[in-house]
Amino acid sequence: MKIGGLQKLTLIDYPGKIACTVFLSGCSFNCPWCYAPELVLPERIKDHPGTEERYFFDFLEKRRKKIDGVVICGGEPTIDPKLPEFIKKIREMGFSVKLDTNGSNPDILESLLKENLLDYIAMDIKASFEKYDDVVGVEADKEKIKKSIEIVKNADIDYEFRTTLVPGIHEEEDVKKIGEMIKGAKKFFLQNFLPEKTINEGFLQKKPFTEREIENFKKVASVFVEKCETR
Repeated sequence: MKIGGLQKLTLIDYPGKIACTVFLSGCSFNCPWCYAPELVLPERIKDHPGTEERYFFDFLEKRRKKIDGVVICGGEPTIDPKLPEFIKKIREMGFSVKLDTNGSNPDILESLLKENLLDYIAMDIKASFEKYDDVVGVEADKEKIKKSIEIVKNADIDYEFRTTLVPGIHEEEDVKKIGEMIKGAKKFFLQNFLPEKTINEGFLQKKPFTEREIENFKKVASVFVEKCETR
């Protein structure tokens, strides 16, 4: 596995769990506001030191009974063919697993669920379908995104959908369309963009939405899902 980094403790990324977060390198998308260019851009991945897989599992061994779970994110974890075996090793050590995904690989997602390798899924919805290609920087297969949405919604484990709201990209109508895309979902989280580190440095000049604007987006989205919250 190409591990880009390890956050040794998180109390917020895995709801209800004390966890660590492992970041896998490589991504199927190239979102301009992405906060982790060293996990997405090939030239940055090449120069990024990362974390040895052996070190990661040694860390987990030392954290038995101290943390409950592992968050696997990226980049996009599902593009690595070794992901199922990686998860199996984590679960064999007694940890639960939360997967963060952009939904670009529904077949892998479905396979992981059938093998009972996941305990929680968080799927990012990047934009309304009309804007998807422009937003993710590649020609996205929208049918695969739709399939992933249905797989997640019908999963027998806990899940959430989430969208990072970026000024100049997301408007009220986009939030409405995203709500329609995931209609009936249990949980939807809206995250305000923060200009701290981005792939496209031009996004560092963007100001986040105001609290009032975010609350309005929340009202719009709440119509379509059981629970809508902000982060």
